[in-house]
Amino acid sequence: MPAEIRNVTAAEIPSVSIALAKAFADDPLKLFLTGGRTLSVDRAAPFFRAFQEIQLPHGHVYTTAGFEAAAIWAPPGQWKVPFSQVLRKSPTFLRLYGWRFLPNLQVLSELEKLHPREPHYYLEIIGTDPAYQGKGFGSKLMTPMTERADTEGVGMYLESSKESNVAFYGRFGFVTRQTMTHRRKGPQQWLMWRDPR
Repeated sequence: MPAEIRNVTAAEIPSVSIALAKAFADDPLKLFLTGGRTLSVDRAAPFFRAFQEIQLPHGHVYTTAGFEAAAIWAPPGQWKVPFSQVLRKSPTFLRLYGWRFLPNLQVLSELEKLHPREPHYYLEIIGTDPAYQGKGFGSKLMTPMTERADTEGVGMYLESSKESNVAFYGRFGFVTRQTMTHRRKGPQQWLMWRDPR
């Protein structure tokens, strides 16, 4: 990892959660899952805390020096969130989603059915605080991981919920395998794969 990118520590999870909550304030999938409501940073941050706590043991949760941006990756073979973890984190998800929690599990199930089975690094979440967007922080988080995947000879996978981000991922070698539109008049997502180079 370059000097300005580091592994997130348990003590840094709250700061990273705030940055990611700000980054996803206008995310179409997040808004769909919460009923179209704009969420305060304080209300959304526990969601990102939960996913950091799930993936932190695998060693691939990264942030920039000043918490401007962060990325949560799952290493090969660890992309599927165990149902035991979903249950453990369900109070957090219930506070965020309310009655939508169970229908939202169906969204997760739909995505899991389309998830590639070959070995890959899975970009679960990446985001930059809007105050720092356009300054290259996302690229700084992506580059070391694409290099790692190339060295190890494994693929990479992500689901983009913004069409405007597809070109960004394309710069790193990701191509859209397929698109999907969620039920209940949900948003479109671009399912993207990257072969090792």
